[in-house]
Amino acid sequence: MTHTLNVPAHAERIEAVKKYIRIHIDEVLDRAVLAHVAGFSVPHFHRVFATQTGMSIAEYVRAVRMERAGRKLRMGAVDITQVALAAGYDSHASFARTFKRHFGLCPSDFRRLSCRDATERLRKGKWG
Repeated sequence: MTHTLNVPAHAERIEAVKKYIRIHIDEVLDRAVLAHVAGFSVPHFHRVFATQTGMSIAEYVRAVRMERAGRKLRMGAVDITQVALAAGYDSHASFARTFKRHFGLCPSDFRRLSCRDATERLRKGKWG
């Protein structure tokens, strides 16, 4: 009997992990805890997660944090450094580099977009 990484039961488990990540995004997200949520060993969890989402856990968590930061800026957050800290970055510069890679604009330019244009960029960045 061969095993596949792309079975419906795996998809449901990964959805549970994604929900857990969104709920606990302000916390340290330990790989062992996430694997436990999925009901997999850590190595198997990494393989299944990457297969199901097309990204690593670290990339997914970073994307969730960037999307949340983008929503805060769209809603009028004034202090980009506070948004960066809330996204888990120690410096404005590292946050700005990651934000620009994710959205194609630096945070201050993103903040100046109309609500409609910012929402469109947020939609394009949807990953699940």
